[in-house]
Amino acid sequence: MSKGKVCLAYSGGLDTSVILAWLLEQGYEVIAFLANIGQEEDFEAAEKKALAIGATKFVVVDVRKEFVEKVCFPAIQANAVYENVYLLGTSLARPVIAQAQIKVAEENGCFAVSHGCTGKGNDQVRFELSFYALKPDVVVIAPWRDPEFFNRFAGRNDLLDYAASKNIPVAQTKAKPWSTDENLAHISFEAGILENPDTTPPKDMWKLTVDPTDAPNEPEQFSVVFEKGFPTKLVLKNKTVTDPVELFTEANALARRNGVGRIDIVENRFIGIKSRGCYETPGLTILRSTHIDLEGLTLDREVRAIRDQFVTPTWAKILYNGMYFTPEGEYVRSMIQPSQNTVNGVVRAACYKGSITILGRYSETEKLYDETESSMDELTGFSPEDTSGFIAVQAIRIKKYGEAAREKGTTLDL
Repeated sequence: MSKGKVCLAYSGGLDTSVILAWLLEQGYEVIAFLANIGQEEDFEAAEKKALAIGATKFVVVDVRKEFVEKVCFPAIQANAVYENVYLLGTSLARPVIAQAQIKVAEENGCFAVSHGCTGKGNDQVRFELSFYALKPDVVVIAPWRDPEFFNRFAGRNDLLDYAASKNIPVAQTKAKPWSTDENLAHISFEAGILENPDTTPPKDMWKLTVDPTDAPNEPEQFSVVFEKGFPTKLVLKNKTVTDPVELFTEANALARRNGVGRIDIVENRFIGIKSRGCYETPGLTILRSTHIDLEGLTLDREVRAIRDQFVTPTWAKILYNGMYFTPEGEYVRSMIQPSQNTVNGVVRAACYKGSITILGRYSETEKLYDETESSMDELTGFSPEDTSGFIAVQAIRIKKYGEAAREKGTTLDL
């Protein structure tokens, strides 16, 4: 007799394929759920595998539009980054996937949801906090925190052996044991040989981007049009795209063929341990870089300072820590758009062998920059004499600082 229906976040990879078989062993009926969030995957093969293992039903939900418009584009508006390097590719996808999974669970009468997140990682937090916000009464089955499961499968070799015993085909091998997670924004590589932070990633590990040394020998130029901080048009040599998903996909293709978007970092996980991760984030890298540049031309200095000091790091931390569906998450998201109403214009740039170079920018509507006023060759905008008063006022407290130092016999030094 079935213990009830469980909606499993199923990727078709090693962990979730084994978990699907294990849930069936435990007496659950399993609905395998897969979000199409832009990963390069054979969805038909995943369905065939899930049903062959024993899933009652396989459900794919296309969430690419929501992912790009509601999460990735706001991340670009906020210039979101975690620990100065990581563009949050995995974190960005979790609220979208969780929302779709809860909907599938409810539509199919599932009392519980399950996932394949490790007990040491961030994703278990991101998914489960989202589940509980979206459906407070849901039951979560987390095999990697169940002693019966993790004592049976102590490592990836045990998973591979189990998969082989069950005739479950997996792409991962004992020769290449790293774990990957892919979506439209990026792909991550963790575990296996990468757990030694001094191990150089092998060339054949990288999946999305061309090795920068193998990229074309000529820079590829492009332009991005922004309206209120949102990318609305990508202009390439032979193509112009405006649909949000197509624009993001083309930005990915542009960056990928030029080797743009690779990083290799050791980051601080929310649960308190450090983790080494390698990431490819192609399109998001060039869209964010061009957005940052345009803000220099169009965004008020003090608005930018407040946004950079509070909204950007706070939003990134909230997202990374899995707090998207929270009061503070809602509050900080509401602060993004007001800072972006003047970010309208065009940025011209070029990709070349792993890097992006800004070639120019202009805006037809925002007039914060005045070429004549800024010129060193023209006496316009304000009189140079005005600066004397400005410096005199600024110097009042500086003089006091210097006088106090002299009275104490202290020499100000570098």
